[in-house]
Amino acid sequence: MQSDYALSSGPTKAGNAVRATADDILIRNIASGDKSAMHVLYARHNVRVYRFIARLVGDGATAEDLTSDVFLDVWRNAGRFEGRSQVSTWMLAIAHYKTLSHLRSRTTDCLDEGAAQALEDPTDDPAIAVEKRDTGALLRKCLAQLSLGQREVIDLVYYHERSMEQVACILQIPEPTVRTRMFYARKRLKELLSAQGVDHGGTA
Repeated sequence: MQSDYALSSGPTKAGNAVRATADDILIRNIASGDKSAMHVLYARHNVRVYRFIARLVGDGATAEDLTSDVFLDVWRNAGRFEGRSQVSTWMLAIAHYKTLSHLRSRTTDCLDEGAAQALEDPTDDPAIAVEKRDTGALLRKCLAQLSLGQREVIDLVYYHERSMEQVACILQIPEPTVRTRMFYARKRLKELLSAQGVDHGGTA
């Protein structure tokens, strides 16, 4: 079964190199106070940063606010960027920190309740049931049932095409921990999809 969450073959190395080099130049210019460079960097990366945050917080308005905070931090701290990772990896690390800080201010019970309500209810009328059977939507709803740590790993690897090493850098955890979270995330996701009658071989 194909879905918007299928594992892709990843971006080309040449494309990554060009983008990374251009981003590095932009960061240096931003550190010098170049607002036009900041606008270009924002245009390049704001959608991905927003989507990363939105899939974790589940609230578009909050994701917009946090995305603005991320780029404000980039503007303020561009001079501290040491080039040890890609600029995009650095920004996702900032997004990860801000998202966690926000989620810690919310109750886990509220998050769990919201995610549970998103899954298919046996009492749904036929029209609603058909709508919820949309594979992409169902997959996203099942993803909401994963722990925050598992969702982060899945999101970074599949949506952002990050390597295990890069994910470890963004989340500031050991690479073996990333692999362990990925294993259990895929296992749990397969269970959730199977419970909804979907055979999603891509998560095996």
